Amino acid sequence: MSPGEAAAPPAPGAGDGPQQPAPPADNASPDGAQPPDQEGAAEETPQPQKAWTARRDLMNHAPRTMRFESSARVGGGLIGGDNHGVSAGRVAGDVIKGSKTEIHYQFGSLFGTGSHSSGEVSRASVEELAERFVTAGTVPGAAPQACEDAFRALAGRLREERVLVLSGPRFAGRGTAALMLLRHLDAFPVHAHDRESAPADIAGRLKPGGNVLCDPTAGRGRPLRESDLLAIRAKLTELDGHLVIAVGPGASLEDVPFAEWHAPCAAAVLEAHLRVRVGAEAVPGLLELPAVREFLGRAPQPREAAAYAGTLADYAAGRAAGPQIERFSLSALENQVREWFEADESALHLRDKSFLVALAAFDGSPYALTAELSDLLYAFLQKTENPHVPATVPVFGTHVGKRLQLARAHRYEEEEPTEWGPVPQAKSAYRDDRAPLVLLRELWTGHPSSRPALIAWLNRLAVDGRPLVRTRAASTVAVLAVTDLPSAMALIIEPWAASKDYVHRIVAVNALALAHRLETPHVPRIIDSWCEGDDPGRRWVAIRAHGLLGNERPAEALAALRKAARREYEEEERDETLLAELASSVELLILSPAGEQVLAELLRSLETPRKEACVLDLAVAGFLNACWRTEDDKPSGTPLVLARYAEAKAACPGDGTARDIAVLWRTALNAPPHSRTALEILRAWVLIADREPAVEWALAALLPALAVTSEDVLRLDHLLRTLSGEDAGPPPPVAGRLRTVLPRPPA
Repeated sequence: MSPGEAAAPPAPGAGDGPQQPAPPADNASPDGAQPPDQEGAAEETPQPQKAWTARRDLMNHAPRTMRFESSARVGGGLIGGDNHGVSAGRVAGDVIKGSKTEIHYQFGSLFGTGSHSSGEVSRASVEELAERFVTAGTVPGAAPQACEDAFRALAGRLREERVLVLSGPRFAGRGTAALMLLRHLDAFPVHAHDRESAPADIAGRLKPGGNVLCDPTAGRGRPLRESDLLAIRAKLTELDGHLVIAVGPGASLEDVPFAEWHAPCAAAVLEAHLRVRVGAEAVPGLLELPAVREFLGRAPQPREAAAYAGTLADYAAGRAAGPQIERFSLSALENQVREWFEADESALHLRDKSFLVALAAFDGSPYALTAELSDLLYAFLQKTENPHVPATVPVFGTHVGKRLQLARAHRYEEEEPTEWGPVPQAKSAYRDDRAPLVLLRELWTGHPSSRPALIAWLNRLAVDGRPLVRTRAASTVAVLAVTDLPSAMALIIEPWAASKDYVHRIVAVNALALAHRLETPHVPRIIDSWCEGDDPGRRWVAIRAHGLLGNERPAEALAALRKAARREYEEEERDETLLAELASSVELLILSPAGEQVLAELLRSLETPRKEACVLDLAVAGFLNACWRTEDDKPSGTPLVLARYAEAKAACPGDGTARDIAVLWRTALNAPPHSRTALEILRAWVLIADREPAVEWALAALLPALAVTSEDVLRLDHLLRTLSGEDAGPPPPVAGRLRTVLPRPPA
């Protein structure tokens, strides 16, 4: 049986029909925590997802750092997409290599969250901060003057109430704002209080003048209550003092009013610091530098903008070079990721860290899905930390906005592609698109104790019933591979590839394809060696991978596929599933950016003196598979190969691509194992032409090229004469019109 007979292609636009049942979500062990079972698989393995459908899922659900711009046309970027700008691999490679730069923040260090000290803040320090303090952006969407007015209103509220609770994100400048509010009231001297102060003890520690308490450690067991605030206000009235308590979004407050504080605009912070450091005249030129615009476009924190001003000042003075100001943004991101992972449980709970990791894997995915799977990772991490205690996940109590704020992420509405069409979803993503790569790199290489939980989580994701989840499992492993290829291969990709479960194998294919897109070294070498090896799972994965990556080296990919076909034809019992995969990989190559080269190479292989049935079957079956595919997979969409023929014919009547397509068509029509499938495809094209004039014109150009001999003419004329309409209806009118372009059949 030929590759074309191993699995008959579906009707155009019908997806993969009954030929391709969707793999169930529970093919692996129930808990999904163990590596794929290579020996204890079920006796009856479900059919694999079709290569074309798997390719579509990969294109639809790959993360933005590896995204293929979807295009159903023949040509464009990897696997039929369009690539724009710098390659994903080059960008990701720079990110994953790291900046090798340490940043030490000084701005706002008077109130570092890790400090437990207390004492007087010198007036000189406060005045120095005042030179750089800005309010622009502290009221979202408001003009700078409105932000200034809002700040003055807060100062007025503090003057009247004597105590003000200021709530805002970490590193949003809350401590500096507290000092500036006290300065506005001329409340000196200013005393900073130990954050370990219990709410009931605060009143007894207050001083005359100004008082600041940043990020008190009040928890659920001892929240800051209204009664505490009343005692504090009474004491401040007695002392003629004022107090600002700066708290984070997770602070435990009970019936306590608070004012919200938002981070000032990073551009305004940077400009204010530059004015002090280099003078107002030099500021506009520095702000126009491409590296500075790129830095500001990534929503930096005020402390990062302040630190960047120091680097820009060194650059302006000739003490720093261009690469230093270009690398600063990545260095700041790396510092943030390290802070997240190094924070203790009191500062950042394990559940929050699990969410950060899940968001890195599912960046740009529906928030609810990310939250669901982050709790799954949290359970696995708990098991790693304490295997003797059952994992527990809180059901409620998570605030979406605060969670995303902590992650420096945002929520937005966007359509998500599904097999039924796009649907609106509320998605979440890091504001800095490099964050997922940096975070996964740091997790895999900097915290290896997390690997067992992460691998168990990825094994569970790999068998999930949702294509998005399986694709993101592959993309996560791709990042791990470019970071540490030997470990990623040994611990994840190789077990998936060797599994008897096709679901695992497909995820392994996608992981290799995405790793190659990130410019992980040696992926083609891995595929070549697996394709020639004896492990059936790895051979299957390599054949699929050739279809996805072979457009970069079409001659080598087709040679490998032909070699695999010859090997299979030499067996007493051929593996029909593997032969079908070989044809599917040829199909993907034909529809890839290297389609013209692939078509020419297929014809060259057929025109050699050594006529091999395996080579003919592989070429023709792959070509006919490609002929089934339509634009956007719509039932009435333009057939992709036919559209390519029409474009080539219109551009140049003697175009080699048009000739190659016509020759392959004649070969298919005259090959007994394939002629029936070829006629079915032509019949489907005619029905599409009855609804699409462009398809009719393309067929009118192609059919004369297929009617070379009298036998060809009789075959095509019979097809058009006897063609029934859809649902056994009357013959479509287009069939009669197309008969007129054929030579007159012999009597």
